[in-house]
Amino acid sequence: MAETGQQSAPSPEDEAPDAGTAYIIPKKEISMVPDMGKWKRSQAYADYMGFILTLNEGVKGKKLTCEYEVSETVEKLLGLLGTLDRWINETPPVDQPSRFGNKAYRTWFSKLEQEAEALVAAVLPAEKAAAAPEIAVYLKEAVGNSTRIDYGTGHEAAFAAFLCCLCKVGALRISDQLAIVFKVFNRYLQVMRKLQQTYRMEPAGSQGVWGLDDFQFLPFIWGSSQFVDHPTLEPRHFIDERVVNEQHQDYIFLDCIRFINEVRKSRRPVHQNRSNPTPTTHIYSYRTRIIN
Repeated sequence: MAETGQQSAPSPEDEAPDAGTAYIIPKKEISMVPDMGKWKRSQAYADYMGFILTLNEGVKGKKLTCEYEVSETVEKLLGLLGTLDRWINETPPVDQPSRFGNKAYRTWFSKLEQEAEALVAAVLPAEKAAAAPEIAVYLKEAVGNSTRIDYGTGHEAAFAAFLCCLCKVGALRISDQLAIVFKVFNRYLQVMRKLQQTYRMEPAGSQGVWGLDDFQFLPFIWGSSQFVDHPTLEPRHFIDERVVNEQHQDYIFLDCIRFINEVRKSRRPVHQNRSNPTPTTHIYSYRTRIIN
């Protein structure tokens, strides 16, 4: 994700880099407020937002249960996420005085640090294996912070960047759009929820009631797009527990609300937050609150 002059935003159908592409290990470039201007003018920003918006358009009006292609790369990504899930089972919480931030998470995270490059290499085509060290950095950034034992929308953004990188090297294609959101990202959500609950992770950078969920944002963007031109479902239905329970298997947005209702009632009931699933509103909030 180079920081050259901004060009038109790419989408998953863009051609993969040629054989002469050089890969570098990503490093933090934003440390002060003025650095944000450089970020917003960068090709990386255009690439990232183009990726988010392309997927947003791809899932418009579609149900989770609709038919779509599941490629070999998607299957490999599901296997990768399954490995992360299995490691949680193999790394139970430890007894400790503090209620939040179970230190067993650091043991789990150390496994990922050791195996990330190999996990990514297994997903990539053989001719793109050289990209594994670069792309693995985004995977490691996508599962929380091992020092603070927290997780938030920045980590979620790193996972989206991880998927974007896989598109840029040609491992994922335009035909994978629905599977990227409905299969891969949905599975990622499940694993992150399990991490949060198992290790009592704190939300990173929570800013209160501007979002429905302290930990996630992207499922509300893509989930709201699923409702475009829906003949019956309206915003008023999303605080109706019956509707949520009946429809959550078809809609990411409703599945997120179901999860919040089940797990986080004591923190902030859904009816006390904004629950208007307008794609434009969520994209604006994502730009201003998360990416900018």
